[in-house]
Amino acid sequence: MDPTTRRRFLIASGVAGGAALAAGAATLSLTDLLDTAGERPEGAKTLVVITLYGGNDGLNTVIPYADRAYHDARPELAYEAGEVLRLDDGTGLNPGLKGLHELFGTKRLAIVRGVGYPKPDRSHFRSMDIWQTASPERPGNTGWIGRWLDGAGADPRLAVSFEKVLPPLLAGQDCAGAVIGAADAKLPKAVTPDVLAGFAAPAAGEPPLQARAAACFGDLARVREMAQQVKDAADEEDGADGGDDTPAATGTGGLAGLQAQLDLVAQCIEAGVATRVFSVSLGGFDTHADERNLQETLLSYLDRGLTAFHKRITAHPAGKDVVVLVYSEFGRRVRANASDGTDHGTASNVFLLGESVPGGLYGEQPSLTDLDDGDLKFTVDFRDVYATVLDRVLQDDPGRALGGWKGALPWW
Repeated sequence: MDPTTRRRFLIASGVAGGAALAAGAATLSLTDLLDTAGERPEGAKTLVVITLYGGNDGLNTVIPYADRAYHDARPELAYEAGEVLRLDDGTGLNPGLKGLHELFGTKRLAIVRGVGYPKPDRSHFRSMDIWQTASPERPGNTGWIGRWLDGAGADPRLAVSFEKVLPPLLAGQDCAGAVIGAADAKLPKAVTPDVLAGFAAPAAGEPPLQARAAACFGDLARVREMAQQVKDAADEEDGADGGDDTPAATGTGGLAGLQAQLDLVAQCIEAGVATRVFSVSLGGFDTHADERNLQETLLSYLDRGLTAFHKRITAHPAGKDVVVLVYSEFGRRVRANASDGTDHGTASNVFLLGESVPGGLYGEQPSLTDLDDGDLKFTVDFRDVYATVLDRVLQDDPGRALGGWKGALPWW
């Protein structure tokens, strides 16, 4: 392939923009990542962070179905006792989380209720900044994983995102994680698989940077093929069930997006790459109207993608060392609004999934009547969750990445 033609195509199509310009991402391809197979230290564990963008409604995810105040506050949105997937005599999971309910029953899923931080902010952007930087007191410019990365060798290959852009979560002071966001790349219609393969073919005697561009085209083809296979499988399943249209999403994500991201994570884990942290996401949770069906559909997407990922990696020896953390920037208000939806709230739930996680229901359920201006009062500081993950999964001193934070989850 003529190097000039390849370069002109990159510029015209915009493939080289966006994620490729994110900090630390411009020099990393999927091939680079897979080339680290065998460099992983013995006993090193893996963290997979799933961000639910938009503010997932925690009360209709982990449901206090036995609390009369729950039904009084949201009569059209509330789930009855017979509809939930029971966790105990007062709490149940959303009906869309059947796979996670089974994992809870086998003690592989920990559900932490009432997670939040002091003086909560209801802005999507500010609250997500707080969760990703772990700095609720003042705006931060580094993420909590980025700060871990600074002390873990400042190698961008250690923390990788399969999202469209680098999340602040992975930005450190001295180093940033890397982005491989090709799963949703859109190519001109004229670019067929054969044309893409031609772009990926190296040319004899071409300079190293042009040869690297060829390798990136090869990665693009591989990632897009995997994403399409995942999407086709999901479409077949939806068609067999009668199916629903994929709901409009806020932020990143969508069914094929999440499953494709997790499929790439699984491939990397099975290959034994050096990466210790993977970041993926699902969007669409800003449910101000007609929430019940939309959220249940989104949660079923999360459930299908996450349970398939767990089944795949636990069939591999490396699977026992993988922990998944699922969070959203805030929950929703206790009382439903006039549009059968909920508005921005505060405390919510965090899920932790893995073979090494002591499964169970943890954290005090916030009161639905003793509220802070209509919102739940948090009972678990989110930095306790992060500190425990840094200690148990990333095997590092939590205080270094969390500004000396001393708290932790007492049950793990």
